[in-house]
Amino acid sequence: MELGFRHQLGLVCVIFLFPALCNCKEYFTNSRATYYGSPDGYAGACGFGEYGRKMNWYDGRVAGVSGLWRNGAGCGTCYQVKCKIPELCDVNGAFLVATDQGYGDRTDFVMSPRAFSRLGRNQNASAELKKYGTVDIAYRRVPCTFIGNVLFHIKESSSNPGYLAVLILNVNGKYDVNGVEMWQKQQQRWEPLRRVYGAVFDFANPPRGAILLRFQVGVNWMTPNIPIPSNWKPGATYDTKLQLY
Repeated sequence: MELGFRHQLGLVCVIFLFPALCNCKEYFTNSRATYYGSPDGYAGACGFGEYGRKMNWYDGRVAGVSGLWRNGAGCGTCYQVKCKIPELCDVNGAFLVATDQGYGDRTDFVMSPRAFSRLGRNQNASAELKKYGTVDIAYRRVPCTFIGNVLFHIKESSSNPGYLAVLILNVNGKYDVNGVEMWQKQQQRWEPLRRVYGAVFDFANPPRGAILLRFQVGVNWMTPNIPIPSNWKPGATYDTKLQLY
């Protein structure tokens, strides 16, 4: 059956437009960014603590986010941020990690001084940008590239066996950690942990012995083969031997 001209034209449009529609998430979003005055290591509301000072090779290139916070689901997500003053701004901008909740003057990012300085083409340009205080930017979410396996970090507020609070660290790719569950051997079922704040999930009166956790990234549940040992300690970090890409 032959297609009419209008149908042929419509088909051509679909063929050419479909890739653009599929790749819309790769496009940059316009916004504004500022920086905070305290030393690098913006860890605050996500609960990353000392880990938030370096975030592996991101080395202090971190930021507080506002609309991207998403009730803590935005903790640990990665972005490329570029400013819009051609004579001052680096074409690649800064790659950074969201480690806190932060608000500025109609901004999406409150960046660490180290991250903000990476917006500039050179040291002098970065110094000039800081004089602006707040700059127009374009940003997009990019895959995180943390070094090593996914980690379970036991928060210092935990108390074996009365209370467990845990962080899921080193989640690579464009993944949100949407939930964490604990295997209850006696009931033979998974029980959800509560997102208590930021990226911290907790569980009151966890079972004695080794603890098996799984976490949800996107719509998929990831279950490490190695449980948290029975003698777990507050402040300790345990390697899941699981790596995301």
